Amino acid sequence: MSRFEIKDLINIGVFAVLYFIIVYAVGMTQVIPIMFPLSPILMGVLGGIPLMLFITRVDKFGMLSILGIIASILVFLGGMSYLTVITGIIFSIIGDYIMKLGDYKDFSKIAIGTGVFSLWVFGAFAALWLFRNEQMEMISMGMGPEYANALFSYIPQGSMILYMITVIIAGIIGAYVGRIILKKHFERAGIA
Repeated sequence: MSRFEIKDLINIGVFAVLYFIIVYAVGMTQVIPIMFPLSPILMGVLGGIPLMLFITRVDKFGMLSILGIIASILVFLGGMSYLTVITGIIFSIIGDYIMKLGDYKDFSKIAIGTGVFSLWVFGAFAALWLFRNEQMEMISMGMGPEYANALFSYIPQGSMILYMITVIIAGIIGAYVGRIILKKHFERAGIA
């Protein structure tokens, strides 16, 4: 296994910022109650674009993991649940490992890995199921009871697993969208 070079660390930093800008922009839509539960799905799809360009530069295990961990720490520092860092570590490493199985060249593994990677953000939303009453009270105080009631009407009590599957599917779709948009970069990298 080769060591990280300066160019690898620069790529991680640049793409972590690009990826976080998309995550942040989608997160800003959460002022509309329906967008709160939809935002991880949109992050999976829209985040696929810079993520796919990043994958064309990845040749070492750990690069994707570091990007996901950086993004999860930034989201946590932005006020989301500590669970985001936990899911950020777990799902970034698993997604990275899946892509590594295809040596970052097998698009089917890249797509599945992207879907799993997309679950890093789930920790920010898991509290809505795991600590429902506390979250409803906290959101009511911050955004008002109307917002909280509307938000929780979109999040049925037993829907967490279905929601996680939906986020994975959104990440896979994001990989395909990114591949289409960045086709020439994939061809140059020998992935298309």
